[in-house]
Amino acid sequence: MAETGRIRVGKDKAGLVKALTSIDGGTGPFATFADAIVFAAALGAKHNKRVPLGEISKREPAPIRLEYFTSMGHDWLIKLLGVTETQDINMLSLMEEEYEVQRNHIFEEYANGGLEILQTELRGAVDYSERLLLILSAERFQSDEQEEEFDLSKFLF
Repeated sequence: MAETGRIRVGKDKAGLVKALTSIDGGTGPFATFADAIVFAAALGAKHNKRVPLGEISKREPAPIRLEYFTSMGHDWLIKLLGVTETQDINMLSLMEEEYEVQRNHIFEEYANGGLEILQTELRGAVDYSERLLLILSAERFQSDEQEEEFDLSKFLF
């Protein structure tokens, strides 16, 4: 289970997370490791891809304190994924350590799943920002088309 108070990254995805950031002169689209991980978790959740971490990265990025996510307003996603996955409103409890551990674990696995998707999508890309914009644009137009295709409301009088 996840260590309380920290969000971990799989060792096999650490290089990708670092490449996705602009830390230490990098050219990635995200300012912090936390931003990259939140994006990956949202992507993993959208595609319902939850993958166990395996070996944990001890260095860049080391496990990230939950306070970083809270200070940036990203803690809501951790809570939302916990409630959605378990269908238990008690996951929002700030007093029970077991719920925090479970929430973090769910979030980490969705982030790991999202990072797997990104590894595939970004393979061979020189500019991650440009490729991410293409991915987001494709997702946006794909969902618009699907909604239109099944929208029967235009047949109502």
